Amino acid sequence: MGNLRIPLFLFFFHIFSLLFALSSARFSPPDNHLIACGSASSSTLDDRRVFVPDSAAIVCSSGSKISVSAPPDASPASSPLFRTARVFTRPSSYEFQIKQKGTHIIRLHFYPFSSRDFNLSSALFHVSASGFVLLTDFGTSFPQLKEYLVRVDAEKLLISFAPARRSSFAFVNAIEVISAPEDLIGDTARLVNPDRIEKFDGLSRQAMETLYRLNIGGPKVTPFNDTLWRTWVPDAGFKNSDSVSKTVAFSGRIVYREGGASREVAPDNVYNTARVMDGAKVSDSNSNMTWFFAVSSGYKYLIRMHFCDIASRALNELYFNVYVNGYLAYEDFDLSSAIYFLASPYYVDFVAGVDSSEQLLSVSIVPSKHSSHLRINGLLNGLEIMKMNNTLGSLDGGSPIILVLESPARRGFGEFLRSVVCGLAFMSLLVIGFMLLLRWRAETKNTGTWLPLPTDVSGGKLADGNPVVSGKLVYS
Repeated sequence: MGNLRIPLFLFFFHIFSLLFALSSARFSPPDNHLIACGSASSSTLDDRRVFVPDSAAIVCSSGSKISVSAPPDASPASSPLFRTARVFTRPSSYEFQIKQKGTHIIRLHFYPFSSRDFNLSSALFHVSASGFVLLTDFGTSFPQLKEYLVRVDAEKLLISFAPARRSSFAFVNAIEVISAPEDLIGDTARLVNPDRIEKFDGLSRQAMETLYRLNIGGPKVTPFNDTLWRTWVPDAGFKNSDSVSKTVAFSGRIVYREGGASREVAPDNVYNTARVMDGAKVSDSNSNMTWFFAVSSGYKYLIRMHFCDIASRALNELYFNVYVNGYLAYEDFDLSSAIYFLASPYYVDFVAGVDSSEQLLSVSIVPSKHSSHLRINGLLNGLEIMKMNNTLGSLDGGSPIILVLESPARRGFGEFLRSVVCGLAFMSLLVIGFMLLLRWRAETKNTGTWLPLPTDVSGGKLADGNPVVSGKLVYS
């Protein structure tokens, strides 16, 4: 018999090498602030993350630091973070030291229990961070997790809370501030207009709120199985009923390659399942897979579509069209030409607006003219919808909210003096402007009739755009 010790040694060496590679590949963010608000001790979650008390991070401008706890007889919460909360009766803020500038993930946990002194479900308040308004007149009677992506270019990040009314208050149960991987948010996307596709620049400078994160064709993915501690829900509640799609699963190895998506963009559990269009069941050009999402009008949205061809037998067999809001966003998309490998992840970012007459955003996969009845005609593995800030820097409401969250004593006498000087200068300008207005009105009474300005302005030119794409998709 041969010597079995060497093969056995190699086997265990391979196993330990694999485990070491997996552990070393796990994302380790430079900034990783995990705060259990109102708690006197640390809390450990099922995903092994440890949240520490908030006593060192909180900065109050006025008022006391109020900590509340759920009563002992209350129904047990699903998370230890929901047993305590921090309540603010005055504008207040948390301050976080930032080691690495760039995009950060901010998660706010709200669990409105009722304590002896406060019923958290009656709170009404505003929240802002890094110059962006995150929430206005916010209140909730059920548990909520709010997730945001905000670029931070300073050495400190302030997350501010302010009661919306004098008689109201603000609260929060837990806060996460995590450095996002550099490849999580790129700077460009495909802007989908009704008549053309344009390039959208400056995406990484936008503040965004995560609204929907779907594992298409697969089960729920929990934070334990995601390197960025995200939750992905099944798509069944968002997809229109159809008979042309089916779900597929992949038991092989997902191959992450340069130029494609990383494991931080989406985990294996998203890319190893998909919903596909069965070419044999496609009857006409109106066949499609479509997902609908309730959104607010007046904003632009980032639509991120995750692809990983786990269903084709060979390269260059899968072609399909992508529609956003019924408008053609990508024609004859060939995943093979984008990533050059099967079972290798890739994503595409689209930006689209929703006008005042609509409250729904739709995403569709439609067969291409290159599709074949002998192969699948479309595929999607994951889908994310994120609201982008409006022109006023707000993610919730049309008007900006200015929260004065630091007292003159904290800002320092120099800054206070500059504020006084600027105020006096502004008042002086108002007085001068008023005197000039009075003088102008007096002079116009003694002048002749003014001739109107010409209204025929010529020489203007419309900006050249991309070729016009086809009209809206008609759903069958």
